[in-house]
Amino acid sequence: MSRLLTSRVSLFRLCTTSVSRNGRFLSTTSNKVDEPLKVEEAETVNVPPPPSEKLLVLGGNGFVGSHICKEALDRGLSVHSLSRSGKSSVQEAWANNVTWHQGDLLSVDSLKEALKGVTSVISCVGSFGSNSYMYKVNGTANINAIRAAADQGVKRFVYISAADFGLVNYLLQGYYEGKRAAETELLTKFPYGGVILRPGFMYGTRRVGSMKLPLGVIGSPLEMVLQYAKPLNQVPLVGPLLVPPINVTAVAKVAVRAATDPVFPPGIIDVHGLLRYGQQKSI
Repeated sequence: MSRLLTSRVSLFRLCTTSVSRNGRFLSTTSNKVDEPLKVEEAETVNVPPPPSEKLLVLGGNGFVGSHICKEALDRGLSVHSLSRSGKSSVQEAWANNVTWHQGDLLSVDSLKEALKGVTSVISCVGSFGSNSYMYKVNGTANINAIRAAADQGVKRFVYISAADFGLVNYLLQGYYEGKRAAETELLTKFPYGGVILRPGFMYGTRRVGSMKLPLGVIGSPLEMVLQYAKPLNQVPLVGPLLVPPINVTAVAKVAVRAATDPVFPPGIIDVHGLLRYGQQKSI
């Protein structure tokens, strides 16, 4: 019993000698003093705000691209655009807030320069012409951009593709083969951050020189009718032609959200998915 009491007294003395009167903890194995945390200093450190996300819009001076640039600026993003003509001809205030780059997607050098510091990319690049030309612009140019973006560590890549119109695909073979080749490359290089949008006819105010074409006069009524005709899309030959039109502003909103929202699901979104996401108030 006396041995047990003696052991407890010794243990108590050891514990009490490990704490000094000023509250500092003294190591029993060395003379090192562990200072208490200085919470006041940790809370008052000047930490710079996180940098704004930098979005690169490929083809930002076109019909779809200009709407995407404007939408991205409205959401507070740092917006850059790369196109063959460089600066947009749009004479509106928002265009002055875009950093315009002139370059060719078939040139790797111009891509690398425009991709510096970019966190996400939206490509609106596409064109019509001969089959070989359409494949080069819709396919090869976009594939180059996808590969360059992946090499630069870009997080998300959104590609504006096109809906399947059945018979029309054969008439514009180079156009659609190029689009599908770019889609395949995107899903390979960006399995978790690649989003493919497949709108049909996009309406809105389109500029042709100094003229404005109000395409909504035709597109808006058709959208209201055809968005409920989804089952008819499966009808051979005729079905694909019933893909409902969509407002270009809705496409722009979904594209920007897909490029910046880390939880936005990767993969292919058809026109009906675009209509659904475009109507969500959270965009």
